[in-house]
Amino acid sequence: MAQLIELPHVGESVVEGTIGKWLKQPGDRVERYDPLVEVVTDKVTMEVPSPVSGELVRIIAQEGETVPMGAPIAEVEDGSGPTTADTPAQPAIAASAPPASPAPTSYLIMDARPVGPTGGSAVEAQSQEEDAVPAEPVPSASTQPAPPVIVAADREPAVERAPNRLSPAVRRLAREHNLDVSRIAGTGMGGRVTRNDVLRHLETQPASISPPAIPTPSAPAPAATPQPLPAGADEERIPLTPVRRMIADAMVRSTTQIPHAWSMVEVDITKLVSLRNREREKFQQREGVNLTYLPFALKAVASALKDNPTLNASWGDDHIVLKKRINLGIAVAAPAGLVVPVIHDADRLSIAGLAHAVADRSARARAGSLRLEDVQGGTFTVNNTGALGSVLGGPIINHPQAGILTTEAVQQRPVVINDAIAIRWMMNLCLSFDHRINDGAESGAFLQAVKDRLEAMDDDTPIYCPGGGCAPDGNPPRHQRRPGAVPGGVGLASRDCRTCQRRLSAGNPSVTATSSYLHPGPAGSRQRPVA
Repeated sequence: MAQLIELPHVGESVVEGTIGKWLKQPGDRVERYDPLVEVVTDKVTMEVPSPVSGELVRIIAQEGETVPMGAPIAEVEDGSGPTTADTPAQPAIAASAPPASPAPTSYLIMDARPVGPTGGSAVEAQSQEEDAVPAEPVPSASTQPAPPVIVAADREPAVERAPNRLSPAVRRLAREHNLDVSRIAGTGMGGRVTRNDVLRHLETQPASISPPAIPTPSAPAPAATPQPLPAGADEERIPLTPVRRMIADAMVRSTTQIPHAWSMVEVDITKLVSLRNREREKFQQREGVNLTYLPFALKAVASALKDNPTLNASWGDDHIVLKKRINLGIAVAAPAGLVVPVIHDADRLSIAGLAHAVADRSARARAGSLRLEDVQGGTFTVNNTGALGSVLGGPIINHPQAGILTTEAVQQRPVVINDAIAIRWMMNLCLSFDHRINDGAESGAFLQAVKDRLEAMDDDTPIYCPGGGCAPDGNPPRHQRRPGAVPGGVGLASRDCRTCQRRLSAGNPSVTATSSYLHPGPAGSRQRPVA
């Protein structure tokens, strides 16, 4: 029996996906859970596995097409019953069953009706098709059976009804270039015009120009629609990849829907530079990851968000949604484009834990192996543009969050301290925030909180203490050792820390949740805190 493969729902905020690449072709054997197709969403590029085993007999959604979640994208014959071709041999069953749709794409339209905001387009296309095609009488036992009509419909040229069978990507290209799609030969299933067909047509044909409308005495002539100019001899046009288009749409949505405001502060991180230089080499040998400035900044941001919850929020039209969890997104420049993986519950991780999380998310983002859950649930974003040499930036907020912070390049600058000029290590923090949610006072308080925490980090700042050594009476927190504890700096075991013991005895879940790589023993071996 032929099984329709639907584009699976992957989250509330993801309502459609673009077919990137089919990993199997019609006629190929597929096993259950085998990767079937690559799908690009506004969150991540993912491989969709086959839910059944069998033979891929038909591809419904072509590469480059954008389809709603829950819509059929392919058909797989699992061998469990009669196929579509066997249906004509059973006229009695066909007569008693509901009439089959004469066009294969009608299955896509019917299934897409309840799907998200894109369902409106499908309903509109369906109503247009119903108006264009006269209704046929319902077959009965005495009339000719429907199967021959299905076969004829499969062979029917798609040009006549192309406007009702176009994907959103094809419709957009036709509208932008003022194309008559009925004049383009389709290479898709059943003669369907695909995005690649339109692109090939544009490469071989000059841009079409609509003839000017003849003015009449009763109405002024309409203005001519501006047409894109053909590429010059010294120009090259690069087709947009699905990822690039997703990024473009996300940036436009953010800048048009969120009123951005911007602020910046300078931070003196001279003591933090000393701490990092002292521990960097040992940390690399012990943990296998580089100790950059980003984990320290993430720790300061996570702590500051607790005191400034309106920055860890989103806009809800008639209300503001405060997020109880602090999930920090980190911007990563992947080969295919910008990706923002998320470190969930970042406030529960120590600096060492954040360093591991940054290294893990960055490596998997560049390798294209992020899972969907790795890019969902972000509440605030941090971008380390200083790694690219930037000293000042105006970042675009990751919709629908309330803010984004950039950490700029660390530089030595002359600074006036106590009426004297000193050379200090300085870093700029740049914040873009949603002015609907926060004003200058709230954003300024948040930036000052991050600044204070970074400037207070020194040689005594713990790197491994669960929760960052968060003593309740410290701001920023300090690592508290028991009297007589053997000195060991960041390598102290949890049994030598008052804060750790207090949290363990209180059953604090953040200790056990992060203890797998937060507390190496005196010899560098990893161990869990002992309650």
